[in-house]
Amino acid sequence: MNIKFRDYSACRLCPRQCGADRYSGTGFCGIGAEVTAAKAYLHQWEEPCISYKNGAGTVFFSGCSLRCVYCQNSKISFTDYGKKMDADSLGDVFLRLRDMGADNIELVTPTHFIPHIIAALDKVKHRLGIPVVYNTGGYELTETVRRLEGYVDIYLPDIKYFSPEISRRYSAAPDYFVHASAAVTEMIRQVGKLQFNDSGGLLRGTIIRHLVLPGCRRDSMAIMDWIAENTSAEEVLVSIMNQYTPFEHIPDDFPELKRHVTKMEYNSVVRHAEELGIQGFTQEKSSALEKYVPDFDLSNL
Repeated sequence: MNIKFRDYSACRLCPRQCGADRYSGTGFCGIGAEVTAAKAYLHQWEEPCISYKNGAGTVFFSGCSLRCVYCQNSKISFTDYGKKMDADSLGDVFLRLRDMGADNIELVTPTHFIPHIIAALDKVKHRLGIPVVYNTGGYELTETVRRLEGYVDIYLPDIKYFSPEISRRYSAAPDYFVHASAAVTEMIRQVGKLQFNDSGGLLRGTIIRHLVLPGCRRDSMAIMDWIAENTSAEEVLVSIMNQYTPFEHIPDDFPELKRHVTKMEYNSVVRHAEELGIQGFTQEKSSALEKYVPDFDLSNL
């Protein structure tokens, strides 16, 4: 199905609003007008209610509108590495993952391919029989998220930063929290209260992820404050991640990121969330290892 999508001609799908003609070049995301994916597989290591049986049917898309300096998936987020496909082929990948026993279809960093994803889901969503999960870095335009209503069952957004100074330094996005908080509010409106199946698997709802960064525990606490004030435990679970890993590709201009998060830093954020009555998930320190980064081997594409 070789469709020409108008969005890619002057792309404004994300808050970068770069306006690139992705048919003749690439956007800020580093990607042109073809879906590019690096791996599709059963992911066993997501939150327990996402990977509760056989694993999430995860599709890792290439390119990213954030490009955080510490990204653990830089092999695909900073490049167009991956297999090119059209909407029909993408729909076939979703069905193949379903046939492998996937607990859901999880789309990772998908925003710059929304036109293709919607076209693929128009073809196959009624045949999937499992939820669609939208796993995003949180830097979203609310109007773009609105286009996903009826297609996405579970939202899995990050809220990475509260401070515009921190988001400017690490992701060149001083407006990060403004957009992320508005987008998450829209996601919650769309999918409503948390719904689970008899096996504890999430069928519908929102899980907000937050990765604790070195030296940023107070910023993390501010995010927990916002979550407590603007969401409810009936609508949202929060996953406080302890998997920050200081990879070799982090530039020397960021010496503060060249260490792991301390036990004190992580535990202080968790305690603050508990005091606020926030419900969700925490991680062991052993999560901060390179072995948990997927091997982007183009499998099952």
